[in-house]
Amino acid sequence: MSSLTGKTALVTGGSRGIGAATAVRLAQQGADVAITYVQGADAARDVVRKIEAAGQRGVAIQADAAEAGSAAAAVERTITELGRLDILVNNVGVGILGPLESLTLNDADRILDVNVRSVFLTAQAASAHLERGGRIISIGSCMAQRVPGPGGALYATSKAALIGLTKALARELGGRGITANIVHPGPIDTEMNPANGPYAEAQSAMTALGRYGSPDEVASLVGYLAGDDAAYITGSEFSVDGGHAA
Repeated sequence: MSSLTGKTALVTGGSRGIGAATAVRLAQQGADVAITYVQGADAARDVVRKIEAAGQRGVAIQADAAEAGSAAAAVERTITELGRLDILVNNVGVGILGPLESLTLNDADRILDVNVRSVFLTAQAASAHLERGGRIISIGSCMAQRVPGPGGALYATSKAALIGLTKALARELGGRGITANIVHPGPIDTEMNPANGPYAEAQSAMTALGRYGSPDEVASLVGYLAGDDAAYITGSEFSVDGGHAA
């Protein structure tokens, strides 16, 4: 693992699933880590304890990504508590699935506010503090690359928007030595989409490997992109999807 000693990271939506695994991974690589959460303060505190068990400083920040002001507030709190910001992992997101005709304006507003607007605003706020070697890593979705069936119009739209944002950030910030990349997880065994859930068999069958992935498998790639070994990688998409898009 590349050393992140002396670095500080902010992982949005870091109290469970991929976000929690990523926060712990970055701490194991030597970074101090702040996480945001909406609900589940106990789960957030548990992640902080794991960060501290890795020998690093951790802080949990309550922030609702649907509120426009929360992005800048989370960035400022990270810097206040931990002194600096070097790595931003945009992990926060919601999933709203359903037939096209059933989706409402409120559904559209919520998924775009959380999955797109909050990512843009957090990246914008973080960019003012990132120095050379800074990293912005966003968590997309395999559905940004392949929509295997009906019901995913809003979710796929929101995650595909992050591809364009990532490429634009790479161009905007490349001259400052800051990289921006996006990671597309496939079916991952999390509380929101468990590997023993009602849709697990169908989702596993959509992958080339025939199984769900683990949060740690996604976190390991994020950890690589956060390190010095990935300094010449920017504006790129990476799939951790078991061959879902193959």
